[in-house]
Amino acid sequence: MPALALYLFFFVYPVVQAVQYSLTDWDGYSADYADVGLRNFTRLATGDDTFANAVGNNLKLTVTVVLAQTALGLLLALWLVRTTRASTLLRAVFFLPTVLSSVSVAFVWRFVYDPDGGLLNSTLRAVGLDSLQSVYLGNPDSAVFWLALTQVWFHAGQMMVVFIAGLQAIPKELYEAAELDGAGRFARFRYVTWPLVAPATAIVIAYTTVQSFKAFDLVLGLAGNPPNPALDILSTRIYTTFSNNQFGYAAAQSLVFMALIALVTWVQRRAIGRATR
Repeated sequence: MPALALYLFFFVYPVVQAVQYSLTDWDGYSADYADVGLRNFTRLATGDDTFANAVGNNLKLTVTVVLAQTALGLLLALWLVRTTRASTLLRAVFFLPTVLSSVSVAFVWRFVYDPDGGLLNSTLRAVGLDSLQSVYLGNPDSAVFWLALTQVWFHAGQMMVVFIAGLQAIPKELYEAAELDGAGRFARFRYVTWPLVAPATAIVIAYTTVQSFKAFDLVLGLAGNPPNPALDILSTRIYTTFSNNQFGYAAAQSLVFMALIALVTWVQRRAIGRATR
């Protein structure tokens, strides 16, 4: 019963309040506000290019991060699954970024991407590749990619640990039997490793998806507030709307955000369920 009460108070009640405010033009301060019906949602669907841009950026970020982080985490796990002194040291090295705060990670990579004196452009100038220099976080065509690279660097070590746990749970007898049957390395991975590491893969994909939607602090640390349109994602767009005292409209955005996460989660669970049958 206490758990149910906490759930109702901290989740159900705020959602109900958000629904109520999303139907108003409340500015967050005044006691007087008008009911506007579904006008906020109509505006989201038809007349808000900034919100549509944030949705597109967030979906691109999610797809890129999920694919890259899952692949890199699995590759690192396959490489370091055997416990040796060297692999133990390398695991610690790859896991180290995970223990850092997202703000410190953002500031480190902000220096790397700085177009004037940043590490990337300085290195390119030093080796005579000036033509490859870029305004990384200000380029609308590639800014999301650089944000994704930062997030993959930040969390890949954590995904590696999840995959290592999954790989170590696979009985060695299965590999020995497959080898006796003449299965090569790729065949053993396809028919033994990949199916049995599917539960770990599901965890990684779900966690990575959540992280890509929670990249608020990473974006603000990299690009400032408000971020440029190339890096604007749903959480920063909602924050900006709240900051502009459009609480009713921000509540509508938050509900759409929640519905989008629920939809993505449902699609993922369906796809993972089919893949693991």
